[in-house]
Amino acid sequence: VDALRSTRTVRVELEGAVLAESRSPVMVFETGLPTRYYMARTEVNFEYLVPTATVTECPYKGVTSAYWSVRVDDTLHDDLVWSYDFPTRQLLPIAGLVAFYNEKVDTFVDGVAMERPQTHFFK
Repeated sequence: VDALRSTRTVRVELEGAVLAESRSPVMVFETGLPTRYYMARTEVNFEYLVPTATVTECPYKGVTSAYWSVRVDDTLHDDLVWSYDFPTRQLLPIAGLVAFYNEKVDTFVDGVAMERPQTHFFK
């Protein structure tokens, strides 16, 4: 697993709502998974996020400290967003940052729409 700071512009949308936009994301490359884009909380539009009690554990990143669902209009999309306040030492660059499941949101990198990947998280 590698976490690299970037100057690429990343925007995350769902159903036309802009959930986040960053010009300084941390990109996480993990074997077998799509690139995850971690963004500062100040770059996330929390008006669409609803906190949940979900906690997950990753052998590379540690235990999540927060999870959110996304509400756009009357639709709630469960557990699409997470954060690690205290990740493992190797992943310290993502501490306190927020990431989205690329599989369920629209991600744009430098203005180009990324294809939604398919992973074991969402079949």
